[in-house]
Amino acid sequence: MEKSAPIAIICVCDNHYAILLAALIRSIEVNHQSDEKLEFFIVEDGITKKNKSKILSGSNPEIVTIHWMVKSECLPKNVKLPVDKSSLPINIYIRLFIPHFIPKSIKRIIYLDVDMIMLEDISKLWHTDLGSKIVGAVQDQFIQVVTRWGGISNYEELGIPADNKYFNSGLMVVDIEKWRNADITNKVLNCLTAHKKHAVYEDQYGLNAVLALHWKELDLLWNRFAYSEEEKPYLIHFTGRKPIYKSYEYSEKYKEIFFYYLNMTGWKNFKPIGESSRYLKKLYNILEKSKTLLGLK
Repeated sequence: MEKSAPIAIICVCDNHYAILLAALIRSIEVNHQSDEKLEFFIVEDGITKKNKSKILSGSNPEIVTIHWMVKSECLPKNVKLPVDKSSLPINIYIRLFIPHFIPKSIKRIIYLDVDMIMLEDISKLWHTDLGSKIVGAVQDQFIQVVTRWGGISNYEELGIPADNKYFNSGLMVVDIEKWRNADITNKVLNCLTAHKKHAVYEDQYGLNAVLALHWKELDLLWNRFAYSEEEKPYLIHFTGRKPIYKSYEYSEKYKEIFFYYLNMTGWKNFKPIGESSRYLKKLYNILEKSKTLLGLK
């Protein structure tokens, strides 16, 4: 990889979470120190022109380039998604197809969930040596392969050691060519179809089941949940309740950090919103999945 090549980052985002995406992009730019440009590929799921404009207004075009990609155009027409009945958005499955719709010139990419804030220079993550591994990721703070909830309950059937690590798929450094060559997308889809009853957090289950012996463990500081505080995390991950809601109940320090970066965007002086917006989003996600299951989308 040439030193001068842009750092490629991909996120998937709907309109409701556009505000989170804006804060994430700003935090990456502010803490970026190398001379490399930042090239974002945003798979947008109904983000309005107004919100796109607000996201763009919070970044420096001399450093940041944003490519907008439409969700429907990133999913193969003949693929049947293994949709679950949770309130998680259906767009979580997009990460499985990244190597198949991203420009061929991209050999490596960093996937990030939008509910994150970067506090370290992303170039350090970008230049991580993956060796022979297909992805780099961080051990999940709560879920193990063998666990009371989540994990891979049929690990023995899949030939996965009980003491194998289980990664959180919210952050992944992906070797695009190795992924394509190993046919990871189809392997994950086939795994989810064959072992659906065992899958909790379906996309994450499938990725861990297929990549069990093919991922490199990164420093834990690259993906720290907001449930507890680290002194100097490299990246904060707001799993669960997001700081944009009044009902946020995790680290107040991390919430302050989130709003520090948000106030550098088009959402300056934004005030946390009530539960009705959160519940409406969950309902919308469930309805979207129902339409997919019924073949209406």
